[in-house]
Amino acid sequence: MSHPAESPGGRILSLWRALSTKPGGTWVFMRILGRMVPYTGALGARVLALEPGGARVSLRERRGVRNHLRSIHAAALVNLGELATGLAVVTALPPDVRGIVTELSAVYHAKARGRVTAECRAPGPWTPGQTVEATARITDGGGLEVATVTARWALGETL
Repeated sequence: MSHPAESPGGRILSLWRALSTKPGGTWVFMRILGRMVPYTGALGARVLALEPGGARVSLRERRGVRNHLRSIHAAALVNLGELATGLAVVTALPPDVRGIVTELSAVYHAKARGRVTAECRAPGPWTPGQTVEATARITDGGGLEVATVTARWALGETL
């Protein structure tokens, strides 16, 4: 499924391509991704689409992500946006480049209720030493933009 020299993003893409079209495959993919990145697994998000430099992920409103205002908590929204930006950036990195988030910001536009979707396009190509900004737009089921999350990534050579 993956080559030993393949990048982490390449391995994630290979796994997505192998599982996403199978019955229950997206659930299995999220379980594996959650084991690779435990904090991501705790969010309970779902990957809807994944390609090199692009990701669409969703989160269903439920008690565990709700705030006292009966909407999705700001921290859950920023985590969803970070997941979308992370998947988009990592899947676009060449095998000899790695990245780490150095800054994360969010702007909240409206209360988030129901199922929300974060989408990010960050096509690259990039090289070590660059700083990359990736932005995820988060919308509700009616298409209303509820938040925008921007992640700044520092890129370096793989060890």
